[in-house]
Amino acid sequence: MKTILNIIWLVLCGFWMFLGYLAAGLVLCITIVGIPFGLAAFRIGAYALWPFGRTAIDRPEAGAGSLVGNVLWVVLAGWWLALGHIFTGIALFVTIIGIPLALANFKLIPLSLMPLGKEIVPTDQAFAQTRW
Repeated sequence: MKTILNIIWLVLCGFWMFLGYLAAGLVLCITIVGIPFGLAAFRIGAYALWPFGRTAIDRPEAGAGSLVGNVLWVVLAGWWLALGHIFTGIALFVTIIGIPLALANFKLIPLSLMPLGKEIVPTDQAFAQTRW
């Protein structure tokens, strides 16, 4: 089921959102200071290209540096990537088949606003880490 959702996602919105993250990453990689932000954009862009079956989890070792980086990220690129997810999600809600895709778009908004300190893992691995 996740493969079918990923294919539909890719056709309807995943490729366009990936291009947005790719553009943000390329612009941010122009300067040396922006390279960590650009790499985060590429990482989240790959997740936005094929999201079903994967999830974002918090990295426990991420500290104050990721908080400061996330504040800079929101100013530099996060707000307009989040707007892309919002508008795409609203457009997908118009169709019945697009409702699960719209919900997935809305779940990507917090990650698009604060990607530093997060890690993308397969869904089964994330659930395995929460169990004892």
